Amino acid sequence: MPGILPHLICAALYAALAVLLYLTLARQHHAPASVTALHWLTLLPLSLHTWLLYRMVFAPDGIYLGVGSSISLIIWLTVAIYWAGSFFYRLQGLQVFILAAAALLVLLPALLPAVRPLAHVELAAFRVHLLISLAAYSLFTIASLQALMMALLERRLHRGALPAYLQSLPPLLTMERLLFRMIAAGFLLLTLTLGSGMLFSEALFGRPLQFTHKVIFGILSWLIFAALLAGRQLYGWRGRVALRWTLAGFLALVLAYVGSKFVLEVILRR
Repeated sequence: MPGILPHLICAALYAALAVLLYLTLARQHHAPASVTALHWLTLLPLSLHTWLLYRMVFAPDGIYLGVGSSISLIIWLTVAIYWAGSFFYRLQGLQVFILAAAALLVLLPALLPAVRPLAHVELAAFRVHLLISLAAYSLFTIASLQALMMALLERRLHRGALPAYLQSLPPLLTMERLLFRMIAAGFLLLTLTLGSGMLFSEALFGRPLQFTHKVIFGILSWLIFAALLAGRQLYGWRGRVALRWTLAGFLALVLAYVGSKFVLEVILRR
């Protein structure tokens, strides 16, 4: 299957599952067996997505991880984490939005392919840094989506009308605890990302820190999430305050990694 066709097939599978899951959850008395079947069917596009990423990223002459494949890899990790988390929490309502996002973002590697392999992949410090950073971005992506869903859920509760598909979500307090656990885990990985980045910079350039666009926004994101966790611990921050800080930290993280790669690869063609 040449070109973009396998990406379109994967996008169509993700979109079909999102629609089917939404329609199933929208019924007041949906059968749990139907939701379970759709949960296992998610493995079909997820497996195809895995193969597409492997084919696009790994080549005989190196690793090609451009802006398109980076975003696609992050949404792949997000789908996989939500799929596994559904065994322990009622996350089906959130999965509707995750699958819909995956249907769009799985196309990016074909639309924005990397033109050159990554440099320095032979260095162990760089490989560790890359893996940790992608895991951190995935956790913060999940946390941001969940924060938005919590805001939507809270607003609908205040109106007194809650759609059936949102009734499949856990209680708000449970979602809030889960949110801050993800933020804490993501913060730990982000701390390791910045630390491993310093080791990589030291090994390559002889300096532990270079104040580039990526480093500045990465440190800004770390400070925002550190303030959020401290505010939660000291002042009990929650609700809209937590939402604003979560989205601000995530935006800084997007500007640090995806933003810099987009400018370099798409705008400057470097």
